[in-house]
Amino acid sequence: MAAIRALTVRFLARPRASRYSVVTMDEKEFQKRCDLAFESLRRRLQEAGDTHGFEVEGGSGKLEVLFEDDDETRFVISPNTPVRQIWISALTTSFKLSWSDAAGTFVLEKTGETLMQLMGRILTEQLGSPVSV
Repeated sequence: MAAIRALTVRFLARPRASRYSVVTMDEKEFQKRCDLAFESLRRRLQEAGDTHGFEVEGGSGKLEVLFEDDDETRFVISPNTPVRQIWISALTTSFKLSWSDAAGTFVLEKTGETLMQLMGRILTEQLGSPVSV
């Protein structure tokens, strides 16, 4: 019985397979990919903000999307260098995106959404009308 428990524990402790292979990279490579993703995201968010009425601010290596609502809602997008992820705090949730060679961009492994797709979805949920990023 103990042998079965040990096998079960080892099986359950294995990392889950993913359709996106998450790549381990050094800090310099992560920063390069992150900077490119943030610059593209900033431009696209500013264009969407002009159309949909929200502001985009950047500084200290992060982006913030600010909404003119009673709650002064904000989304925060920031790199998390130690774990090589981009983290988004929005809609009372933390989204953690990792680099995927297969997709060629940062991806939310749980859903397969790219950074731009995820931002479009959460902006659409926040604003109640379709937003493309």
